[in-house]
Amino acid sequence: MAKAKQDYYELLGVSRSSAADEIKKAYRKLAMKYHPDKNPGNKEAETKFKEISEAYEVLQDDQKRAAYDRFGHQAFEGGLGAGARASGGFGGFDFSDIIDEMFSGMGGRQAAEANLRGSDIRYNAEITLEEAFLGTEPRVKYMTAVPCDPCKGSGGEGGASPTTCKTCQGRGKVRTQQGFFTIERPCHACQGIGQTVEKPCKSCQGTGRVRREKNLDIQIPAGVEDGVRLRVAAAGEAGIRGGEPGDLYVFISIRPHRFFQRNGADIHCRVPIVMTTAALGGEIEVPTIDGSRTKLKIPPGTQAGHQFRLRGKGMTVFRRSGMRGDMYVEALVETPMNLTKRQQDLLREFESDSKEESTSPQSAGFFAKMREFWGDRSSKG
Repeated sequence: MAKAKQDYYELLGVSRSSAADEIKKAYRKLAMKYHPDKNPGNKEAETKFKEISEAYEVLQDDQKRAAYDRFGHQAFEGGLGAGARASGGFGGFDFSDIIDEMFSGMGGRQAAEANLRGSDIRYNAEITLEEAFLGTEPRVKYMTAVPCDPCKGSGGEGGASPTTCKTCQGRGKVRTQQGFFTIERPCHACQGIGQTVEKPCKSCQGTGRVRREKNLDIQIPAGVEDGVRLRVAAAGEAGIRGGEPGDLYVFISIRPHRFFQRNGADIHCRVPIVMTTAALGGEIEVPTIDGSRTKLKIPPGTQAGHQFRLRGKGMTVFRRSGMRGDMYVEALVETPMNLTKRQQDLLREFESDSKEESTSPQSAGFFAKMREFWGDRSSKG
């Protein structure tokens, strides 16, 4: 009865969680001890040296170690370490099945189908703030791959359908044996597509597609914000030989507006107001994003920087039909310029008749605090 093989980790005296340098250190120590040159004629030492060499050959290689950790000695034909070959079957299954199990999803027909899919395309669309408010349907032009007309996208002359690649059986990949492991590479016969054509179409050289300018009407919804990405399904590059087309991704940018600044669904607008209107009160008209005008009542004594809120006069809320944000109007009180002598005299008369505390409370309060500040500093000095 054949002697059961000893666990490789036990042979080297290391744990399964040991790092590569620990395994290497343990192997060197044992190799020095059992090397045939140090034990001439000792058959037991020679056998031990072969066993630890076999164990190190496997555990020092990350891929071999992973296979051993999962399948034990059964992962290697005949249990050999150095110079082992993983071709052929053992224990009722083939080593290629192990590779499939360990690295599933890396090849096969799904990968071949993915190779047929057309690429996605990016398109940058710049629109106005008004277009963002209302929504728009611009016509865009871009170069892309479209199905070839002469072969109707099949890639074969006269529209002949492609056939399954005989080399890879439609998987798009082939296996080759390299030492210990089975390696998968793209099939050289079909370039990883999984299909071949006997007589390629002369117009598209067998790809089933040609490059051409494409015109497309795209729908940009109302309320769209700057930086939003919109996906137009199947509007990207045509797939190879009738494969699935890619998608078109439209990236939205909104031009700066001469009056309005946007903050989400709200609109901000700075409006100059003459000094007399700000002081006495009145009514002004302001523009709105929908193209209309609305009246705004200015109360007496309005200060610069004061904000008036107009409910429901802002932007359309993105993907919320019928909802709008608010509009904020900031008052910019304008100081009179180029006054006539009479206007100057009237202002001086106003100044002499007014009490600063009642007509300009903010100014009076500020300078009163400044005088207190200066007084405190002088007393401390």
